[in-house]
Amino acid sequence: MTGSTTGGWRFAFSRRWLGYLAFAIVFAIACGFLSNWQLARSKEAAAANALVTANFDQAPVPLADELPTLGSYSPKQEWKRVTVTGTYERDKQLLVRNRPFNGNPGFEVLTPLRTADGSLFIVDRGWVPTGNTTDSPDHVPAAPPGTVTVVARLKASEPAIAGRTATGDQVGTIQLSVVEQKLGGADVYTGAYGLLDSEDPAPATAPTPTVTSPPTQDEGLHWSYMIQWIIFALIGFFGLGYALVTEYRKRNSEDPAERERAAARERRRRAKRTDADVEDELLDAAR
Repeated sequence: MTGSTTGGWRFAFSRRWLGYLAFAIVFAIACGFLSNWQLARSKEAAAANALVTANFDQAPVPLADELPTLGSYSPKQEWKRVTVTGTYERDKQLLVRNRPFNGNPGFEVLTPLRTADGSLFIVDRGWVPTGNTTDSPDHVPAAPPGTVTVVARLKASEPAIAGRTATGDQVGTIQLSVVEQKLGGADVYTGAYGLLDSEDPAPATAPTPTVTSPPTQDEGLHWSYMIQWIIFALIGFFGLGYALVTEYRKRNSEDPAERERAAARERRRRAKRTDADVEDELLDAAR
């Protein structure tokens, strides 16, 4: 209580102040976890940037060299270019619903490519807009007939999305196990598909390519957020310390030693006054 002496700092060991300390510790731990999470996010973004830099402009290699089996694929292979020769199964073409491009709704066109060994490599040939109805495009440019050599960028099979089902010649995502079922259980590459880079011979018209340059990977403000969470943790302890000292001064305001310290603080405060502060005080006194 203000105006009484209660034994210096003994109040700091009360249940109330120990509760405040526990809260500050829990808050600091939470801030530490959040700071570490932001650091992990920053490392993930940096790794993604490094992967794009390493793989995007590499010379294409034969598909069988990168994917020796139908289920082969490693995340480190993303964006690598492969070359494969075969014949498009144009009658087995599929459309992927709900694929916006440049802010416009549309579909991506999946065309199976029959390779020399009889397996099917799924090629995402590009994007087409929705038509007069949102259920299908008005026109899908045909894949080149006959033998074609394709250069494509490897992409992982996509996961399923709740509520998106495969109906007719359309699929909800590029989930290659579902595509395999759509194609009648044929020998389909299920580890990865190819995002079209080029095809020879090239058709007169083709879907709009979805990727023509390296994707921009923004590492964001993860480092800034990481530091901010550390600062928040420190602020919590600073606030606790400030409140503790403030209560100490109130509880011990009649103690001679504390009164002397309070007087010294007041003298230092007055010594720091600027001319503007003095002028404001004079003006206030004259009113």
